[in-house]
Amino acid sequence: MIEPAGPSDAPPRPARGPGWRDAGLRPRLTLLSTGLVALVSALLLWLGWLLVGGVVGAVPALPPGSRVRVGDVEVPAEQVSAAVEAAMRAEVLRAGLIAFPLVVVAAAVVSWWLVGRVLGPLHAVTATARRLSAESLDTRLQLRDARGEVAELAAGFDAMLDRLQAAFDAQRRFVANASHELRTPLSVLRTEVDVTLADPNVDVAELRRMAEVVREATRRADELIAGLLLLARSEAPSGVDPAAVRPVDLSDLVLPALAALRTEVARLGLRVREHRSSAPTTGDPVLLERVAGNLVENAVRHNVAAGWVEVRTGVRDAAAELCVSSGGPEIPADRVEELFEPFRRGPVDRTAGTPGSGLGLSIVRAVVHAHGGAVTAVSVPGGGLAVTVRLPVFLGATTHSGA
Repeated sequence: MIEPAGPSDAPPRPARGPGWRDAGLRPRLTLLSTGLVALVSALLLWLGWLLVGGVVGAVPALPPGSRVRVGDVEVPAEQVSAAVEAAMRAEVLRAGLIAFPLVVVAAAVVSWWLVGRVLGPLHAVTATARRLSAESLDTRLQLRDARGEVAELAAGFDAMLDRLQAAFDAQRRFVANASHELRTPLSVLRTEVDVTLADPNVDVAELRRMAEVVREATRRADELIAGLLLLARSEAPSGVDPAAVRPVDLSDLVLPALAALRTEVARLGLRVREHRSSAPTTGDPVLLERVAGNLVENAVRHNVAAGWVEVRTGVRDAAAELCVSSGGPEIPADRVEELFEPFRRGPVDRTAGTPGSGLGLSIVRAVVHAHGGAVTAVSVPGGGLAVTVRLPVFLGATTHSGA
């Protein structure tokens, strides 16, 4: 029969008081340096005591049987050397015992002062870190008098604060933009429903019109939420799921992306040129397919009537490359990088009715970076944009060419 466990008979452990490990860094360093000085001083005193005896012993001895008068007493010469050696060693020991505590005390005071000077910037770092919050990330140490490793620590701390502030600012902008984008379709939904319900004589035609508006607003909200989820998945710290990694040829992703936009291409009268060569890489096929889809969608939807789209794939400089170029409105070169920020649509007006949530290039950049690649964009002379994606090439694949 198993008895229930009762309270242990072992006496409780006494609470540990503050010890050496709990002391601050300044007293610990002071005690360590003072101890080293005391050890070295004791070693020097001992060496001095030995050397005095050796020096006295090295003095030439008087002939045997000689006697030396010391005061009014004559003593044998053999006893004079021993007496002088004992007297000298006693004098060295007496002086050393007086100087030793003075040296130790002086070492402790100087060490305490020097350690305080050295650790002063560290206390400034600690005090600044304690004051920090999401609203005070603009605080910086700016230690002008720091030198050596402490200066490197302060500079690294300020650089970390710069990165944190940039990340918080980007997060605030993202949340504000996402809230605004979600508020627009929800406001349309609420307005249409309220207006329709307020009309007692509403007919079937009006209800159908409201249903179409509601469907379009719902589609826009659904696209936005799907884009936000995909962006969050791409920017996750864990990166790409290793279980989802497969060999992928970027040239195979272009055809489905173009086929999905065949109707819009025909409506705008766009000229599509393809230059497809094998571009083997590895990664999550779903995410990489979204990269090709987003690039082609941007090239088509932000184009002009009777414009052009050009898609190139291949291997260049040991990297699988996908380049999508298109005509469109003029984009200043200094604003191209902004297009990779969430909810940026370039020169297109927000109310122009262009489909999309403004997350296309943001998702492209996040997915490409998660796969260890790089993405660049340049404005096209005369209007338009050329976006190039470069991913690590997969050498285990065989190459083929496509029209």
